[in-house]
Amino acid sequence: MGSIAAGKVVVVTGAGGGIGRDIAIAYARAGAKVVVNDIGVSLSGQGGTDGPAHAVVDEIIAAGGTAVPSTASVAGYESANQIVQTAIDHFGRIDIVVNNAGNLRDRLFHKMNEEEWRQVIDVHLHGSFFVSRAAAPYFREQESGAYVHMTSTSGLIGNFGQSNYSAAKLGIAALSKSIALDMARYNVRSNCIAPFAWSRMTSSIPAETPEEKARVEKLQKMETHKIAPMAVYLGSDAAAEVTGQIFGVRANEILLFSQPRPVRSVHMSDGWTPELIAQIAIPAMQGQFHKLERSPDVINWDPI
Repeated sequence: MGSIAAGKVVVVTGAGGGIGRDIAIAYARAGAKVVVNDIGVSLSGQGGTDGPAHAVVDEIIAAGGTAVPSTASVAGYESANQIVQTAIDHFGRIDIVVNNAGNLRDRLFHKMNEEEWRQVIDVHLHGSFFVSRAAAPYFREQESGAYVHMTSTSGLIGNFGQSNYSAAKLGIAALSKSIALDMARYNVRSNCIAPFAWSRMTSSIPAETPEEKARVEKLQKMETHKIAPMAVYLGSDAAAEVTGQIFGVRANEILLFSQPRPVRSVHMSDGWTPELIAQIAIPAMQGQFHKLERSPDVINWDPI
């Protein structure tokens, strides 16, 4: 067992498999006590069993670590509080929240229904807020704490058929920045990771055309355990000066993402009319327009 997170208590949501499981195990190896949270449903929301959370806890304990399971849902305010309460009840404190729980309901925007929209927003965006909010009083009182949220290039850049997921993931980036600003006075940090990895979530990506098959083949090279070191680092005291940032982890590659800032401005002393905007403002700014791109169009090199 390592020591970079020794003495810390961490809650990892969606930790029954994939990225979350690897993060939970990595924290335990780094010396942390772990609340392994997973509601135990399929990617599409079917079923529901405490098996995944308990299985990961058993694995951690067998390796000499310390962990307890939680099967409460992140998508409800009260149940999210139960997740954090599990840490308090068993370990007496909470130091780190890793908001990893997720689901997918992919559908083209003009075909997406209300349920598909709400289910993804509830788990990703509401869930990240609810669990983070539940930990906030403890972080504030002890004047320390760290949040690690999972965002996605589907929101940061764009993707087809994921308006619900993209909106939630970009919302999480904004939520993280707001937390970082609001809680800096209490020495609380908040950062995001955009993970690139083959997991339950990405396994639903279609692979029918030659292009789709080639993309999936590249994704399959990116293993979930590669995300864990950054998640552990961001929760540790070694990252004491790091907050409000968005990182990407792609196999052995770490990326730092830019955040929206003005790139061009135009001024008209007498004010603008719609006609003048069309004649002057837009032509002046058009060279800096962002192309209508998807994540694979922008991050289009092979993982290393």
